[in-house]
Amino acid sequence: MTGRRLSDETLTGRPPVDASMTLLNEVMRQPLDPSYAAAARRRATDEPRTSRPLGVAALLVLAICLGLVTASAAVQLRAPQPAVLAARALLEEEIVSRRDQVEDKAAQNAALQTSIERLRDSALETTDPELLSVLRRDSVVSGTTAVRGPGLIITIEDGASAAEDQRALVQDTDLQVVVNALWEAGAEAIAINDQRLTATTAIRSAGSAILVDLVGVSGPYTVVAIGDRNGLETGFARSSAMRQLEGFASSYGIKTTLSGQDDVALRAGKLPVLYSASAIDDDNGSQ
Repeated sequence: MTGRRLSDETLTGRPPVDASMTLLNEVMRQPLDPSYAAAARRRATDEPRTSRPLGVAALLVLAICLGLVTASAAVQLRAPQPAVLAARALLEEEIVSRRDQVEDKAAQNAALQTSIERLRDSALETTDPELLSVLRRDSVVSGTTAVRGPGLIITIEDGASAAEDQRALVQDTDLQVVVNALWEAGAEAIAINDQRLTATTAIRSAGSAILVDLVGVSGPYTVVAIGDRNGLETGFARSSAMRQLEGFASSYGIKTTLSGQDDVALRAGKLPVLYSASAIDDDNGSQ
């Protein structure tokens, strides 16, 4: 077997044995990235970091441009569009017009109801005065006829901090408590902001609004009750409703004023429409 000696040229031309492990060798010999190493040397020697004025200026200009674009977009989004403004104005006009129409119809209805009652009274005065007396009494109790007499006026106002604290707002339940206390004190007729309470009247809320017989009312809320003046004043002053209002005044600033009156007038309430119930004609229950 003949051996062959490799020349130096042949050995020089061959790649290193670990040529395929260059990346691993680089990681082992220089684990720190050159830029990190340079930053570490600067911190160690307190070498001031060189800055690029052109780059800083470019970043500043870019930030200003982005801010202007963002502000412009926000202004455009918040600004109402002309079409929206026109539609809103039209809707407001329609609401005002419809409200005026409702008020006119309500006034016409009240006038017609008064005329009907007068015709009925004139017809029954001679034919059946006893029935006329019963009808008048029932209409007063049911709240469907206008009444006047001595009574008590209670005014309730929202607290000064109502805009920030909803607890300072007068709630529908507060009016319910006041009305119940007045009935208990002997009231014969009650109205809230000129809305007469009848046998079917509901006091409730719709969002932040208070509805009395489906009619929106706003503060200050004026509750007018007709009855014996002294009895109403004494009975309401001793009621739990008065104590509740006094607590609201001290806690939330809700104001309540009471005023006895020798003569107040209440208009008639809505005549309820019966869809299912009907009157019984005799004692046997036949219709």
